[in-house]
Amino acid sequence: MFNRTAHLSRTTRRSVALVTGVALTLALAACSSDSSDSTDADTAATVENGDLQDVTIGVHSGWDEGIAVSYLFKSILEDEGYTVEATEADAGIVYTGLTGGDFDVNFDMWLPNTHKDYLDEYGDDMEQLGAWYTEAKLTIAVNEDAPITSLDELAANADAFDNRLVGIEAGAGLTGITEDVAIPAYGLEDMDFVVSSTPAMLAELKGATDAGENVAVTLWAPHWAYDAFPIRDLEDPEGAMGEAEEINSVGRTGFAEDYPTLASWIGAFTLTDEQLFSLENIMFNENEGNDNEGSVTEWLDANPTFVDDLKAAADAS
Repeated sequence: MFNRTAHLSRTTRRSVALVTGVALTLALAACSSDSSDSTDADTAATVENGDLQDVTIGVHSGWDEGIAVSYLFKSILEDEGYTVEATEADAGIVYTGLTGGDFDVNFDMWLPNTHKDYLDEYGDDMEQLGAWYTEAKLTIAVNEDAPITSLDELAANADAFDNRLVGIEAGAGLTGITEDVAIPAYGLEDMDFVVSSTPAMLAELKGATDAGENVAVTLWAPHWAYDAFPIRDLEDPEGAMGEAEEINSVGRTGFAEDYPTLASWIGAFTLTDEQLFSLENIMFNENEGNDNEGSVTEWLDANPTFVDDLKAAADAS
């Protein structure tokens, strides 16, 4: 966790009158600790655009899209002269840290459902900075050249998929929704629902697509598998897998006041499926999560206009 003194009173900034050296000494001697904190806030370092220089990013552990976007912004901001620190923690710790001033911003609040409880509890002490991805969802995916396009065709064509639907961990929400909602909704009870692990599911997906075989797996978007393998989602006419969610950026109270330029960039920030999936693929598949900063550099090299486009979109909004 971080605890920058500047957080304590940066929203109550005021000008300080010029005084003589003797008067200043007497004033400092009489100051309370609160006054010292206020002076520290008033003299906090800024970058050329006027934003505070120090930025702390709270990152949800294990949430690939949030890790990817956090390191993308870390790279962009450091090139602009900001000092950035990104720390991974459980979602509850991140949201508690935002409200307590330990973090400035988080890029991974899923709404309206996944993080609803956190929004209900902490929303009054956060600033909503904008949604950057609008199609976050649970899915059942198949190889791109599979003979079906919809989940309501899967039962009748189960033999084409070796009568198997490959899942992930037993305790995952995706597994529960597939087992309790999607399977009965589409009459898939006679298929073998293989509850395994995420790595095992991805290994089956890779093996089948490499071999040109049909495969059906439980998946979610965003995920790097969409960039790494020739796959597509099956349509879900019954809505059994749930509605798509938005991924939002949120800041601590006073964020937009302390970082007006950065707030405008975040408000204008979006990623297409192609952009997000390719960034995740480089970071978590090709580089196996071992070089997040290098992965972002590689992705920015492949997307050389991204930062300029983002700034232009912010200026136009």
